[in-house]
Amino acid sequence: MADTDKLANEVKTMTLQNGESTAPNNSNDDFMNDWGFPLPDLYKLSLRFYKGTTNGSEKDGKAIHLTYKEKLRLVAYTKQAAHGKYRNDVSPDVGFLDVVGNDRRQAWQNLGDMSKESAMMEFIKLVDSQCGLLRPYIEAHKAENMEKIKKQREAEEQRRREEEEKERKRLEEEAQRQLEMERKRQLEQEMQIRTALNQQTAVQFSQYATQQCPGNKQQQEELIRQLQEQHFQQYMQQVYQQQLLHQQQQYQQLQQNTSSAQQLQQNMSSAAPNTTTTNNNPNVTTVITKTETKELTQAQQQQMQQQQQLQPNGPTSVPTEQPDTNGNKEDHELPPLAAASMWTRKDIKEFKESLRKDKDSVIKIGSGETVTVRVPTHEDGSCLFWEFSTDYYDIGFGVYFEWTVEPNNAVTVHVSESSDEEDLEEEQQENKVDVEQGSKQDNRPPTDEIIPVYRRDCHEEVYCGSHAYPGQGVYLLKFDNSYSLWRSKNLYYRVYYSR
Repeated sequence: MADTDKLANEVKTMTLQNGESTAPNNSNDDFMNDWGFPLPDLYKLSLRFYKGTTNGSEKDGKAIHLTYKEKLRLVAYTKQAAHGKYRNDVSPDVGFLDVVGNDRRQAWQNLGDMSKESAMMEFIKLVDSQCGLLRPYIEAHKAENMEKIKKQREAEEQRRREEEEKERKRLEEEAQRQLEMERKRQLEQEMQIRTALNQQTAVQFSQYATQQCPGNKQQQEELIRQLQEQHFQQYMQQVYQQQLLHQQQQYQQLQQNTSSAQQLQQNMSSAAPNTTTTNNNPNVTTVITKTETKELTQAQQQQMQQQQQLQPNGPTSVPTEQPDTNGNKEDHELPPLAAASMWTRKDIKEFKESLRKDKDSVIKIGSGETVTVRVPTHEDGSCLFWEFSTDYYDIGFGVYFEWTVEPNNAVTVHVSESSDEEDLEEEQQENKVDVEQGSKQDNRPPTDEIIPVYRRDCHEEVYCGSHAYPGQGVYLLKFDNSYSLWRSKNLYYRVYYSR
């Protein structure tokens, strides 16, 4: 009993007077960093090490040597870690003469309110201090866990590869199905073409076969099949050649337009246009823009020369009108106009950003309105270029040439409620000769149409174009929003000439 009282006094020294445990400062994180396992897992491994493995290689008395007092302390720690503070309902009944049972119960009671975590820590520390094999044992389990994690990752990687391979095969099968469907579609299309060609040449080939093989029906049918096959092969060869030629032309045109547009954009990015604003008529908005001359690339110069080849004598002057002997004006014949070139660019966002800061290059066209940009020919220029786009909706666009002489080279913008073409048609109807009311004279200068007004999807691409000067006069760039009853359009435009 003296030894039991001494052990109880030693256990009491581990508790405070208020009943709280003197738990060590080591936290779960400290044990994790030191041992590589969380505290509950480390406690289970330490307890398993203490009790020995199932194969009996680490039985008590072989791997660890403990005194009677240390064994009592370890038993008390296990009880405290499993059940907490001492309770009679979980403590086994011991007899008066059961010295070991009474000592174990007394040791557990003396732990008081020690927490389960503190009991686990004390158990681990005691076993580690009395046996140097605990840490290698824990390290071995740690390496085993790492190996398990590695194998799990390898298994996951293998499953991922298998899924990727399965997906790849599925895509290949899908592509093969698509290819088979395309072949089937081509065969059906080929049969349709053959049927149409055979129907067209049935009478002709039948007559020819009858002449070549009279009285032999079998030879006639064989000859007709040969003629039909030859005709089909010749037809398909022509189709393939036309498609190839069309693709080559499109590719060359795309390369030429791309290089021309990039060069023009580089030239325009360094320009600093000077703008002034005038307004002589309160009902008309007028903006004047002067732009510096830009040099053309070699491809653009060739294009302009090709257009000017339609005019052997080069740019002509504005035709004049001379009164005849009866006092009426007689119009001289106007020279023919070369066709305009038009293309599109995809850099609509950059184009808008480059013009957004220039207020004179952005126009808001109201619903039902038509804007006419008047661009006089310049004495130093030989070709006009234009670029435009809108924000969200399309707009009508056309180009006309007015044979007149402007006093200056200012570019003006006119806004009207309807298109000039409609006004001209109304005036022409009013100007019909009436014997009783008299006749009216139309003082408008002659105007030729270069590009008719059509709606352009300029909210998706930048529309560009050029036209070689036919002579001295004024270009009319019309932006027609008369068809829109509710929506107004924001127009971004730029015009310039080249030498």
